[in-house]
Amino acid sequence: MDYLSGFKNTHSTSAIPGALPFQQNSPQIAPLNLYAEQLSGSAFTMPRDKNLRSWLYRLLPSVAHKKFSPYTHFDQKKFLCKEEAISPNQQRWMPLTPATDPVDFVDGLEPFLRNGSPQNAGSIVYLYSASSSMKNRCFSSADGDFLLVPQDGSLLITTEFGKLEIAPTEICVIPRGIKFFIELLSSHATGYAIENFGEPFEIPSLGPIGANGLANARHFFAPVAAFEKANTAFTWIHKFQDHLYKTELDHNPMNVVAWYGNYYPYKYDLKLFNTIGTVSFDHPDPSIFTVLTSPTQTPGLANVDFVIFPERWMVAEGTFRPPYYHRNLMSEYMGLITGVYDAKAEGFMPGGGSLHNAFSSHGPDKDTYQKAVAQTLKPEKQQGTLAFMFESSMVFKPTQNPTVDEVEDTNYQDCWKGLEMADF
Repeated sequence: MDYLSGFKNTHSTSAIPGALPFQQNSPQIAPLNLYAEQLSGSAFTMPRDKNLRSWLYRLLPSVAHKKFSPYTHFDQKKFLCKEEAISPNQQRWMPLTPATDPVDFVDGLEPFLRNGSPQNAGSIVYLYSASSSMKNRCFSSADGDFLLVPQDGSLLITTEFGKLEIAPTEICVIPRGIKFFIELLSSHATGYAIENFGEPFEIPSLGPIGANGLANARHFFAPVAAFEKANTAFTWIHKFQDHLYKTELDHNPMNVVAWYGNYYPYKYDLKLFNTIGTVSFDHPDPSIFTVLTSPTQTPGLANVDFVIFPERWMVAEGTFRPPYYHRNLMSEYMGLITGVYDAKAEGFMPGGGSLHNAFSSHGPDKDTYQKAVAQTLKPEKQQGTLAFMFESSMVFKPTQNPTVDEVEDTNYQDCWKGLEMADF
C-alpha cells in the first residue's frame, strides 16, 4: 500500500491522471467534471504555518445527503461526566472483554474519561472493542481529532483521502470533520483512542536535543488518493457537540478522486521512535518520550501529550531506574499495548489502563521497588514492552458509561501496601 511521507507536508495525490487542477484550486469547471471542495481544519485567517486546509476533487460534494436525525443506537449519556465530584484516588481498569456479538468500531466505542468540551479544549479517552467491520456506514466527528492506538487486531481505515492500514505498535490520527470507516483484518480488535478538542496534534520542538530524535517528520504517512464510484446506500454517523447523528446517502462518500493540501489523516509506526535517555544517572522525565502534542497558549503546557514507553536500553548508574515516585501538575491516563510496564510487577494488563490525576501520588508497586533497589546495575534492555500515556493539563473525570465501573480494579491501592517506613 502506497503512502505519502512527511508530517504536515503539503501533499498532492490523484487516483486518476489529470484529476488535479494546477492553475487554481477551484476552477470554473474542475478536471473530469469533478466537484471542488475545500476542507478547512483551521480558521481562514490563521498564520500561514498554522493554516490547515485541503482541496478535494470528488464525484459528489459532501452536501449531498439527507437531513440528520439522532443516532439512538448509542447511549448519548456515555459521553457525559459523572455528576458526583471526582475523587483524588488513583484508579485502574481491567481490559474490555472482547465483543462476541457483531459490533463494529462505532458501536464498540466506550467513552471512559473526559476533561473538556468541544468549545473549551480538553479531550475524551475511549477504549474500543469490535468484532465486525463497518458495513456501508462511516463515521466522522466535528468535535475533535481522533487518535487511534490499536492494542490487539489490525485495522484497515478507509478515509475520504484514501486508505491507511494500522496494527498494534502503530497509531493513526484522523482530524475532525473527515469521514472514515474501519474494517477488521482479524476476528476482533481492541484498543484505545482519544478525541482531542484542543489544538491539532504536532510533533514537539526538539530544543537542545537538536535536529534528530523522538519522532521524525518523515516517518508520518498520509494516504494516497483512492475512491469508490458505486451507488451503494451508506449511513453516515456524525458526532456534533457530544451527540451522535445519522443521515442516509445514496452513494459511497469515499469518492475523492484527487486531493491537495496539508489537512489529512496520517499514521505513524511507534517502532520508528528514536528514544532519548540518560547515559549517566537519574530517571529522565517522561516528557522525553512525547510523540505528539496538542499545545495550549502557555508554552510547554499541553492540552494533550501522547507519550510512549517503548523498548530501550537502561544504562544509568547509581540510579533508581523505574519511574520514580512522584506527584505532578499533569493528569495521566496510561495504557499498555504489550508486555509488562516497568513500574508495575502485576495488575496492569495490556488493554487496561490507569489514571493518576493532578498531584495524585503514584509510582512503582512494592515488588518493583524492592527489586529495583536490590539489583546490580548493568546495561539492560527493556524488551517486549510498549506502554503509552495520554497526559493533560486538565483533570480527567470518569464518564457515565456503566462499563467504567464494571471493569474498574477497586483494589488498585493495594499494590503499594507493604512499603515500609525507612529505618535509620
